[in-house]
Amino acid sequence: MSLDSAGWDWGPTGRRGSGGDGAASVTASGFWPVVWKEELVDGTIELELAVSAERAFHGVVWRLRDSENYESFFVRPHQVGNPDSIQYTPVSNRLSSWQLYHGESFWAPVAFPFDDWFRVRVVLAGTRAEAYVGDLETPVLVTTLRRPVESGRFGVLVGGPAVRLRAFEWERSTVFRSETPAPVPAVAGALCAWEVSEPFPESALAGELGAPRSWAAIESEPIGLLDISRLHGIRDGRNTVLARTSIETAAPRSQLLEIGFSDRATVYLNGVPLYRGDDAYRSRDYRFLGSIGWFDGLYLPLHAGANELVVAVSEDFGG
Repeated sequence: MSLDSAGWDWGPTGRRGSGGDGAASVTASGFWPVVWKEELVDGTIELELAVSAERAFHGVVWRLRDSENYESFFVRPHQVGNPDSIQYTPVSNRLSSWQLYHGESFWAPVAFPFDDWFRVRVVLAGTRAEAYVGDLETPVLVTTLRRPVESGRFGVLVGGPAVRLRAFEWERSTVFRSETPAPVPAVAGALCAWEVSEPFPESALAGELGAPRSWAAIESEPIGLLDISRLHGIRDGRNTVLARTSIETAAPRSQLLEIGFSDRATVYLNGVPLYRGDDAYRSRDYRFLGSIGWFDGLYLPLHAGANELVVAVSEDFGG
């Protein structure tokens, strides 16, 4: 399929046509999902690209509802060969949640060339996906997709400095070369039923705690991960929400709560603040990614009956 076709929506990306290497190519830059005019639910998409060693996030997108909601897979040239040289992540309400979805099934150490052509392929059906980089016979990533299974547009993720694009192919058929991924295992004791408030500015937290508000119910993933971007993005500086749940106990006791968050969190139990943490990108040193995990814990002084647990979560970027 020609990348010069009128069926492509390039949005605000900068692009120019070029020749060389035996075929016409397009050079694009910026941060935008460039999509083809048609839609698919399941299928195979393949892109031929050439990247420099600069920091970038170029790849493919699919099941795009709009420019703020889609699935994505991309390469990180500045991390080539490292554990996070590639990434699958959902994007919801303009937040690419790479700080939430990391490690096995989301990252892999992969080598690919600089300033030379290689191919990326994604095969997807339902919640299942395989990704290939360079070697189109062996998947480098097998994952369970996190966004809803729905029809959407698809195409190229332009993510940073100039990327050269030479070929794009797609079809509605799928051929998987790996076993079906096992279901995501549940974490025993995870708090899965939550309600989330509408967003407000982080600076207004003190005045928002007791204010009347509406709440939206949301279930976490089996591992206990609650991707709040499924409900809200960041608009006009409103980067903070309250997430609440209830813990029942028959008698007073001290209970360890293991917690992970992105980017900042303040924990309240029955209206009393007990903990505040900052895991934002580079908040500790220049290599700190802010990846979420069970890295923090506090002991909750529970009383008999229902206990209201509220976590104020503030976000900059990354999920």
